[in-house]
Amino acid sequence: MRNVLDRFKYNGLFVKLFIVMAAGIVAVSFTTTWTTINISSRVFMETFSITNSKVIGQIQSSLDSFNYSIIITANKIAQSGSIREFLTEDDGDSANMYNAFYQMGQQMNRFRSSVDAYEIGITVTGMNGRRYSTDRSYWPVPDSALADHPITKRSLAEPRKLIYSYDDADKSGIPGLPPAIIVSKALVDRSGDVYGMVYFAVREPYFARFYDSNTSVGNDVAVLDKQGTIVSSNRGDWIGRQSADLLQYAEEIDNKGLAYKNASIMGKDQLLLAEYIGGLNLYMVNVIDKQTVLGQLTDTRRIALIVMAIAAATVLIVFLISRKLTKSLTRLVKQISTISKYEFDRHVKVDGSYETRQLGIAFNAMIDELNEYVDKLVETQKQQRNAELEALQQQINPHFLYNTLASVKFMVQQGSKDKAAETINALISLLQNAIGNVSEMITIQQELDNLKNYVLINQVRYGERIRVSYFIAPNCLEYRIPKLMIQPFIENAFFHAFNEKAEGYIHIMVTQESSALVCEVVDNGDGMNLSGEIPKKISKHKLFSGIGVRNVNERIKLLFGEGYGVTITSEIGKGTRVRIRIPLLKPNNDPNF
Repeated sequence: MRNVLDRFKYNGLFVKLFIVMAAGIVAVSFTTTWTTINISSRVFMETFSITNSKVIGQIQSSLDSFNYSIIITANKIAQSGSIREFLTEDDGDSANMYNAFYQMGQQMNRFRSSVDAYEIGITVTGMNGRRYSTDRSYWPVPDSALADHPITKRSLAEPRKLIYSYDDADKSGIPGLPPAIIVSKALVDRSGDVYGMVYFAVREPYFARFYDSNTSVGNDVAVLDKQGTIVSSNRGDWIGRQSADLLQYAEEIDNKGLAYKNASIMGKDQLLLAEYIGGLNLYMVNVIDKQTVLGQLTDTRRIALIVMAIAAATVLIVFLISRKLTKSLTRLVKQISTISKYEFDRHVKVDGSYETRQLGIAFNAMIDELNEYVDKLVETQKQQRNAELEALQQQINPHFLYNTLASVKFMVQQGSKDKAAETINALISLLQNAIGNVSEMITIQQELDNLKNYVLINQVRYGERIRVSYFIAPNCLEYRIPKLMIQPFIENAFFHAFNEKAEGYIHIMVTQESSALVCEVVDNGDGMNLSGEIPKKISKHKLFSGIGVRNVNERIKLLFGEGYGVTITSEIGKGTRVRIRIPLLKPNNDPNF
């Protein structure tokens, strides 16, 4: 396992290059294939829909002719006085009834010639209970059931309309009744009174001939009425079903004038074309199963296998070429990676391609230069660091001394000898720790004593309008910090935080957080319009020592690294919080400190 990881490590460039190129080849291959298939499918479906639209137009023309023949025949029957007399007069003697039926038969045979081109059975009923059928086998509904039949009720509700309806055994309650499409209309006299009904019965399989020759697997036709009932279809399992979704899509296509619509119908992704046949008051919907139709157009599985084979061959070629180009570079990387950080006298072997040889020569030259300068650079940096820290430590602002001594002089003149002595002692202690103590690091306790002396001197000079509180965790008193690390922030708080406010407080807090020591200086002064950075406008002031706010941050980073330092947050009118974070330094850490 270790060897495998090492091989991957040293061949990282080759592996990344190969993966990127292989992924690109595969992505381009499959994207191109998918796009081509998708565009071809879309073009095919659009062409297919245009062709089917023309076919639907032809079917509509045939159905309009059929409907026109029904209308002509229905009008002739309604205008015939003999038929109206047959349907309205009362029964007489046998001779009269025989004559009436004979005349009715003559009239119906003559009128039936208008629909001889179609297989239609015509039934006429009157309010007097008489009924005449040209062929009862088309719609063998008993006379007793016809008056209360749902089709009759629909026609009587709309006597002026020619109504197309689907009728089967389930709806009529008559066992064995063959499915049929019934065209019904009420017979109305001039006064508007209904005196009879005329029914044109067409067996559904015959009606389906209008469109059946234009259907195929995955290319179906459904004829719906306004209630969403499929009255006819080349799919026998659809006939008689309620399909509100199909009706909704058909109405949407017709109302919006859409050429077609993609929809999910009956659990499949379908392409729908619809045409409203106004004369029949029906919708003809062409339902195209996209998966089935497109499956006949393209062999997706075969295309995918071919594309995979081409992509695999291309990836293999790329692998061989990439391996050859990066082999010498891999050897060079392996040599460089085995050189220790401090083995500046060790050179790499120069071989391979021209580019790799140039890299090897350049690397060896760099090793020689580093070997020459590294010791000199380390020594120079050490000397520079020591000089900077020593110079910062020794810088005491003379104005601070002048002003403090002037304050002591004033107190002596005023007779406040005890207060003057206390101030002198505080100044002596402060100067001893700042200058006399040569150690760069002091304990929290020592820094706390310096802060108290510094605060005492400032309160003597400027009054006690600024109160200072100390919150130091007892277990932190022996930890060590850079000398004068907290004092510059107390100084800035005294002289810059309360320019607008008359009084306030400064809290000094020291606590331990995990493996770090956190010191915070918090005031409720004026605040600044800055957050997270050290403000330049206050970092320049050094009233006591040469160690300003920015110096503190730079010292911490120089001593302990970039993970430590000073963070300042502030809000106008609410105050400022200074957070100093350094590592925990116990008394036994590094005796030079």
